[in-house]
Amino acid sequence: ALPIFIEAVKKNKDQALFDYTKKFDQYALNAENIQVTRGEIKEAYRSLDPVLIDVLKQSAENIRSFHSKQLRNSWFDAKEDGTILGMKITPIAKAGVYVPGGKAAYPSSVLMNVIPAKVAGVGEVIMTTPPGRTGKINPGTLVAADIAGVDKIYKVGGAQAIAALAFGTELIPKVD
Repeated sequence: ALPIFIEAVKKNKDQALFDYTKKFDQYALNAENIQVTRGEIKEAYRSLDPVLIDVLKQSAENIRSFHSKQLRNSWFDAKEDGTILGMKITPIAKAGVYVPGGKAAYPSSVLMNVIPAKVAGVGEVIMTTPPGRTGKINPGTLVAADIAGVDKIYKVGGAQAIAALAFGTELIPKVD
């Protein structure tokens, strides 16, 4: 049997996320506030020291440059007898990234997890991270997510967030 958090998300989907977020994060999560908005990301930029934003951008560029060197190309070799050998490199369509956010912020974890996926060609990166009691996400985490190219951010933490990414809910899509 699956652990209770995972089972609850599989069965009750978003309602389980709302209930657990209220219980563990003391935030009233609902369909209207579960996804981080563009306005919240802009607010995060305004609240951060511009020097930190520049450091995050430079770090992102360094990570992007490093991982770009790891890319491999598909290749095929046709033999005279009609045999074709080769390797096809295909990125997954959707990846999920969980970023802890309880007592500390982890903008570097965002960059180090999202940028390699984007460089590899992952079509959509979906991130979950727990909200604070006011529903806000750490501004450094949000700015790093924006710089790294995260496509959607959801205010959900814990095992229930990972279960939502693995199985999908009404609002959080299942990732590959």
